[in-house]
Amino acid sequence: MRRSLWMLGLLALAACGGPPGPPAAAPARGAQAFRFEADPRVGVYVSRPWGFTTSSYWIEGPDGLIVVDTQFLPSAAADLLDRAEAITGKPVKLAIVLHPNPDKFNGVATFQARGVRVVTSAQVAALIPAVHTQRHGRFYEDHKPDYPNETPAPEVFGDATTTLTAGGVSVTAHVLPGPGCSRTHVVVTYEGHAFVGDLVANGHHGWLELGETLAWQARLDEIAALQPRFVHPGRGPSGGPELLVAMRAYLQAAIDAVAAVRAAGGQVDAAIARMEAAFPGYGYRYFLQIGMPAEWRRQEAERP
Repeated sequence: MRRSLWMLGLLALAACGGPPGPPAAAPARGAQAFRFEADPRVGVYVSRPWGFTTSSYWIEGPDGLIVVDTQFLPSAAADLLDRAEAITGKPVKLAIVLHPNPDKFNGVATFQARGVRVVTSAQVAALIPAVHTQRHGRFYEDHKPDYPNETPAPEVFGDATTTLTAGGVSVTAHVLPGPGCSRTHVVVTYEGHAFVGDLVANGHHGWLELGETLAWQARLDEIAALQPRFVHPGRGPSGGPELLVAMRAYLQAAIDAVAAVRAAGGQVDAAIARMEAAFPGYGYRYFLQIGMPAEWRRQEAERP
């Protein structure tokens, strides 16, 4: 059932706000790269829609850059490196993978081929091979040759929160071992900034495939406890801690939509419709076709 829903989502991309087919022009067309206005030491790269409008970030030190997440498409990873170095005039020295999703780790080999050290936690690294195998089967044919065949292999910085330094700048990599949008996560903080990956989606639907909505809310609480002034999501514009509040409310809305429809004897499609009505204009609506059935199964398992 899960795979059939996924394939339905792929077929419905154009109709449901998913990424359009690849243009004939250069792979970078439609991508953006710019400094974060509130703190120009931070830079933002947003891929074109064919790469799921994925956000990566760089943090500028006196001698180089630290990049957070390596993009879904290897072509976008190369474009990210080129643009970040052109904008800052400094080389990328280190990259950090936040969680085991292909939009975070697919560009690892591209970074490594350019001499950039790429790291993640032991927990994330352990899950990448299985996730890569699964996602390769789903995405490769549509994206080839712009999709990695080999399993991405970042280095491991350890299994606990640590400080990472490169380019004359230091960041803290917080290990959040519990599930959320993935089975495990790293959150990077730097002087009031929190880089949270897909644990926050701003103006887009969340990746609820695991059905771990309650655990995900706990991850958001853990991030809030870090007291960030700025939150940088995996998809959508950066903002302040209000993005954590909004994401928590979004997850609660998904929980409540499924509970209400189940109580009324309805089907999961009705819960999807409730979320579409509650969040009009949100991007990647087809994510709901994968995520809401997962939330349905979670509630069914807890309250058959």
